[in-house]
Amino acid sequence: MHLINTQQLTKNEILHLFELTKSYKKNPWQTHILKNKTIMTLFFETSTRTRCSFELAAQRLGAVVLNLDLETSSSQKGESLLDTIWTLEAMQIDAFVVRHQEENTCQYIAEHLKTNSKVINAGNGTQTHPTQALLDAFTLHEHNKDFTKLSLAIVGDIRHSRVAHSNINCLQTLGVKDLRLIGPKQFLPETTLGCNQFTDFARGIKDVDVVMMLRIQKERMNTAEIPDLENYCTQYQLTEEKLKLAKPDVLVMHPGPMNRDIEITDAVADGAQSVILQQVQNGVFMRQAILQWLFAKC
Repeated sequence: MHLINTQQLTKNEILHLFELTKSYKKNPWQTHILKNKTIMTLFFETSTRTRCSFELAAQRLGAVVLNLDLETSSSQKGESLLDTIWTLEAMQIDAFVVRHQEENTCQYIAEHLKTNSKVINAGNGTQTHPTQALLDAFTLHEHNKDFTKLSLAIVGDIRHSRVAHSNINCLQTLGVKDLRLIGPKQFLPETTLGCNQFTDFARGIKDVDVVMMLRIQKERMNTAEIPDLENYCTQYQLTEEKLKLAKPDVLVMHPGPMNRDIEITDAVADGAQSVILQQVQNGVFMRQAILQWLFAKC
């Protein structure tokens, strides 16, 4: 059993993960759960939140946690990805937490393992980041949001965002019907993904329950795709004034890292309606739940 994407999860499985997450929020330290297990993080891209979150989650469950320093690993000497994985497998690694810039890498690794080791996708290409989507959905669940009646807008660089793609699928599985994607045309996906698309910020944010802001992911674009920042901020930056177009009790989310004063102002990011730090906190508890769930599937 691996966690590769949100498409593999049923609604009942997501709700079960919510219940596990609640239990870890009440009692984070349950070191017997993964006693004698070894978890290795393999991050081919930099990360703060996701990597630290997984390491804390595994440690609180009693696992030994190893981090491969890719800059000094044999991959820098020309060793193939699979040879690296197989070498580590031979050391009896129980689970690999993998972040990679290329699509389908986690699936590829999972399909070529020689043992019963597990693969957890910690962000893959521009399409999949299942653990972020699950912690975001749990954060909404904590605020007693009825998913079937929820109106949620995702704003910014959606085309290049694995967070957006995984969130869309996860929220649709949970019953969200009114999903809105807002951004300049070059930032919107080529297909609708079952969502309503808007290039007009004011129309898109009107009366929504939740606004999820995204950063411009320059590392996944060519130079021609990067917009003029002054014009982008004028049209798509979330300010206190623009937030008034949403419902009075609107929640503001951001998966991080934030580029303050580009996609979001300080006043909104740090305001009373922001649940951004709650997302970060919930990330540890959700990843504890995911680790327990995967090993229970042995």
